[in-house]
Amino acid sequence: MSLIPNDEQTAYRQRRIVEAFQHAWKGYRTDAFGRDEYQPLTHSGHDWAPGGLGLMITDALDTMLLMNLTDEYNEAREWVATKLDFDKNQDVNLFETTIRVLGGLLSAYHLSGNDPVYLGKATDLGNRLLGAFHSESGIPYASVVLSTGLAYKPHVPSSTAEVTTIQLEFKYLSYLTGDDKYKGAVDKVMKRMEDLIEKGSTVDGLVPILIHPVSGEFTTSEIRLGSRGDSYYEYLLKQYLQTGKTEKKYRDMYDHAMRGVRTHLLGRSFPNNLLYIGELLDSDPTKLHSKMDHLVCFIGGSFALGATEGRTLADHPQMSQVDLEDLEVGKQITRTCYEMYNSTATGLASEIVYFNTEKDAAADAADIMIKPRDRHNILRPETLESIFLLWRLTGDEIYREWGWKIFEAFEQYTKLPGGGYAALKDVTQIPPVKDNRMDTFFLAETLKYLYLLFSPNDLLPLEHYVLNTEAHPLPVIHFK
Repeated sequence: MSLIPNDEQTAYRQRRIVEAFQHAWKGYRTDAFGRDEYQPLTHSGHDWAPGGLGLMITDALDTMLLMNLTDEYNEAREWVATKLDFDKNQDVNLFETTIRVLGGLLSAYHLSGNDPVYLGKATDLGNRLLGAFHSESGIPYASVVLSTGLAYKPHVPSSTAEVTTIQLEFKYLSYLTGDDKYKGAVDKVMKRMEDLIEKGSTVDGLVPILIHPVSGEFTTSEIRLGSRGDSYYEYLLKQYLQTGKTEKKYRDMYDHAMRGVRTHLLGRSFPNNLLYIGELLDSDPTKLHSKMDHLVCFIGGSFALGATEGRTLADHPQMSQVDLEDLEVGKQITRTCYEMYNSTATGLASEIVYFNTEKDAAADAADIMIKPRDRHNILRPETLESIFLLWRLTGDEIYREWGWKIFEAFEQYTKLPGGGYAALKDVTQIPPVKDNRMDTFFLAETLKYLYLLFSPNDLLPLEHYVLNTEAHPLPVIHFK
């Protein structure tokens, strides 16, 4: 138990997290400023397109604004204003470019007090990305060439999560510009998803992970809340919240899907009865696979957010039985995700785990198993996202303690002496071998969620903001 008074302790922890961001940024600024990705072990960078798309910088802008890092922010803004150019003869992933670059620009526009530099860049980028939606079904192609707006590899199926996790950003762009074409494009995608659910192409609202932009049909029967499936469910709820709870169809689709999760995807581990979310490899609800990606760990916070719609428990005393059950699922899944950290030698989670489903497991058996190929950690944010949301909604101090313990593990094992942080190749051994990557989401999400965890609740109140899947805060809006 800490002897530091709680308010002083909270301020101390928040300062430490700001210092971590500055340390990460120092490495990037010194070695690779302006490059899209940072390779900290070789002190180098990599670009998605010649000259860069501003990936690391645009992803970090709103974190700097929230942390009041004036010097770092001013330098980054100057780069965006003078160097960022999207007229590239280069194919880019629609989803990643939307959530990181477009989302980052839109959030920076709002948090900066409507700096026109950001809206101008966002509008230019949005216009270029619209070419991806020019398909026979309205389901966008996975990639688009920025200079021409033409699809890249149009014969390749798109990820279901990717085509349904661009709605918040395009809707907000329509709201800001008064041009409905962005909202219209992404609404058409969601209409197609509604039609597929109505025709019985899903399992109780759970969607297969691949869809073809030409036919508009699913191309696999595999269902999971990990990669290629995850953020579809996140954005059902967040589209409803973003538009002031006026588009109830998305709340209905979310509730339908969460009933499907509770019915078909929940499992218990042995011997300690951890609640986990498994996968259906062939849409067969009787065959639950006990694999769980770290990416799935967003859903604990999502269950809690859906139960309260952003209100704290203190302000929301009357909850339905379903909401109470969803909140409990959210708490238990978040605990399981914390145990994915707590159970390793480094205190950091692996990319993928498997749960022990043997009922006759010995009392000292491990609930969580990690295969050799899955032992890496790339500084992902999903568990901290859920920990932040559960803290905001419940006020239970355990979430701050869990978050701090994870932060200390990052500090101990991933921090580099001269600046920057590095991913790990194996979280099960000490000392862990570092990997040559510090992804942009470490600045955009991981450190932001930690900062918010130790911030007052009136910073980005959840009843007035939604955070996109890259943790870029966007305000609740009301279309006329």
